[in-house]
Amino acid sequence: MSTKNIDICRLEDLDKFRSAPKLNRKQSRKLLNQLIHLIKKSDWITIGVMSPSLKRGINAVRRIEEKFKYEEMECITLPSTDGPIFLKANQKTGEIHARNEFGLGEGILITCQHYENSLTSKTIGPFPLDFFD
Repeated sequence: MSTKNIDICRLEDLDKFRSAPKLNRKQSRKLLNQLIHLIKKSDWITIGVMSPSLKRGINAVRRIEEKFKYEEMECITLPSTDGPIFLKANQKTGEIHARNEFGLGEGILITCQHYENSLTSKTIGPFPLDFFD
């Protein structure tokens, strides 16, 4: 889906994309402010990364850790071959698991998690891989 002429100003606007749209500086700032608010209200987050390479996927997670001052998560499961990956990082367990996955879009998905079962988890994104740079 082309992002030309599409006004992306709310996190919900990202829901229709399979791959992260290109965002201008104003859009990125606005979305980041909304995301920070949701993350601060959550108990922990999980991060899903669809990336053309493991290096770019890990880098996206490291930028999030830096941005939110999280402890660095440990890579537990990594693919044995190069190529596109799907990576899942869980702030609660501190673990990162990645596998080769073809045919996915590209971007970062963040799910805000809660200890309280009555609160629903919400997955937000996809954000561009460089969104947190």
